[in-house]
Amino acid sequence: MERTAGKELALAPLQDWGEETEDGAVYSVSLRRQRSQRLSPGEGPGGSQAPSPSAANTFLHYRTSKVRVLRAARLELLVGELVSGDREQDPSFVPAFLATHRTFVPTARLLGFLLPPMPPPPPPGVEIKKTAGQDLSFNKNLRAVVSVLGSWLQDHPQDFRDPPSHSDLGRVRTFLGWAAPESAEARKAEKLLEDFLEETEREQEEEPPQAWTGPPRAAQTSGPDSLEACAEEAEGLMLQGPQLLDFSVDEVAEQLTLMDLELFSKVRPYECLGSVWSQRDRPGAAGASPTVRATVAQFNTVTGCVLGSVLGAPGLAAPQRAQRLEKWIRIAQRCRELRNFSSLRAILSALQSNPIYRLKRSWGSVSRELLSTFRKLSQIFSDENNHLSSREILFQEEATEGPQEEDNAPGSLPSKPPPGPVPYLGTFLTDLVMLDTALPDMLEGDLINFEKRRKEWEILARIQQLQRRCQSYSLRPHPPILAALQAQRQLSEEQSYRLSRVIEPPAASCPSSPHIRRRISLTKRLSAVSTGSPPSSPRSRDVPAGSPPASPGIQGPSAKLPLSLDLPSPWPFTLPLGSPRVPLLAQQSSEARVIRVSIDNDHGNLYRSILLTSQDKAPSVVLRALQKHNVPQPWARDYQLFQVLPGDRELLIPDNANVFYAMSPVASGDFMLRRKEGARHTLSISPI
Repeated sequence: MERTAGKELALAPLQDWGEETEDGAVYSVSLRRQRSQRLSPGEGPGGSQAPSPSAANTFLHYRTSKVRVLRAARLELLVGELVSGDREQDPSFVPAFLATHRTFVPTARLLGFLLPPMPPPPPPGVEIKKTAGQDLSFNKNLRAVVSVLGSWLQDHPQDFRDPPSHSDLGRVRTFLGWAAPESAEARKAEKLLEDFLEETEREQEEEPPQAWTGPPRAAQTSGPDSLEACAEEAEGLMLQGPQLLDFSVDEVAEQLTLMDLELFSKVRPYECLGSVWSQRDRPGAAGASPTVRATVAQFNTVTGCVLGSVLGAPGLAAPQRAQRLEKWIRIAQRCRELRNFSSLRAILSALQSNPIYRLKRSWGSVSRELLSTFRKLSQIFSDENNHLSSREILFQEEATEGPQEEDNAPGSLPSKPPPGPVPYLGTFLTDLVMLDTALPDMLEGDLINFEKRRKEWEILARIQQLQRRCQSYSLRPHPPILAALQAQRQLSEEQSYRLSRVIEPPAASCPSSPHIRRRISLTKRLSAVSTGSPPSSPRSRDVPAGSPPASPGIQGPSAKLPLSLDLPSPWPFTLPLGSPRVPLLAQQSSEARVIRVSIDNDHGNLYRSILLTSQDKAPSVVLRALQKHNVPQPWARDYQLFQVLPGDRELLIPDNANVFYAMSPVASGDFMLRRKEGARHTLSISPI
């Protein structure tokens, strides 16, 4: 039976075959089926006869080849694979290694493996000659190292930033000047070193940078003791000059988008890794992940502006306050049109926080049309199915490429893809933190779990792709709006709640608050960075039953991240060899699951993820949770473990119970540590 080239069997191109173990390395093996076309009669490798376009004898056949992908290995073998590996068989190895190498080997040590010792310069007038074979072998290894260094300099230049002298980059420049003079890689190293040195000189001439302390003008103290004093202070927040809401919806949304995209474009993907970002609250880590912290600060600033503008004038009547709510809903809608999901979530988080949400009279004066818009926008960040809605929408926005060429009018220029989107960075931080929590760094035999690094690189690569898309925005800064944004005073959590009670006392009742169907969340507070955190209610009795819990803010040091082991469909999540199976989407597993544990205190909503196995009892879970929260271990006996259940209920886990079997399997994996009555110690968590 004849089969022409246009008719092809639907065969899977890749088939898993198993694993192979060698000394110091573990490979996953698959069979790759590749198509090849048989030559027409009379056409040979050296022939000049062109194949007949309708050759009936031309048919397809498939060649099966064995593909090995490195999953775990010792450091020396990983470095060897970096230089001598087959790029065609494993094209993701080099970018994954360069993006994540700092988690298992520092830059200086890696350069020690890569850079061969350079021969001493020959005496004047003496020329060293090589044989043809030696020159070919030498140049082959050299070209591989130069290629790796070129990719490294291009994709991760900050790895070489080590002021004041940048010695690692100096070594690379010297090596490339010897091994590949006048090459693009050598010029790149030279230019990068010049830029770093100039930057260091400018920093030395200017004032030393201050440590990151949270959003600008953040309230660092709690509110006044009396409601009257709090109201008087709020009146003093009304500064001279135009307020943020004095500008048009389009102007405010565009400026928020401009600030968000500039900060997101500067994010260094390495700082988002779970092993880096999860250490942000450790002592001495105040300067860690500065580009991510800047994004956190901007998110919290936007949220604080919403709260300050809505709550900052207690004397307003309900219809006037409703106008402010309506304008923020319109700004959120415009951010959605601009594909700015960062400010969109920040605005929604503030509007859903308890101090604003409980203003039932004000919400009752909001138009039905804008209430419907608010509900639809809120559904984007619904926590159903691990925030599946926001993930799918972001993926669809990424895939939007504009009209195809055949759709364009004759003679018109091809349409450019729309700019952005600007994502909510917290989604990626969540996935990376959960990856780091669930998967081990090392496997049996002191092997580096490189499969974990591949999973991390897939997320980092997506961040980099979105950063490139953000370069297509064409927005210009508007200084008056930026000044109004910076001038907006940030309210503390306690101040916001007190002002909310001044505006509408707890006895007020109105059925017109917006109802948003959402699953039970870990908390009804709005989470954020410890200094200048977006406000939320420390008391839940004033919030009517059925009201939505507040959306968590971006992941600052005291922010609760949504449980997120599930990744979007193009990036499936699988566990590497030797690791316990962790269920996705909070599904119960027969062996283990990831849970989130917070501490009930006055320092905000700080949570940590731990891996719970079927062998863990309450004391060990409490101890590990306290270790994650940097609480002294001897205090473990002073705490009880509760599981958070829907409907503001809690399940007490007995002290000697097996937590895995004692917990409710149908509820989310959210837990809380609370001090036992009579415990003497007072918890103190150091803010960053």
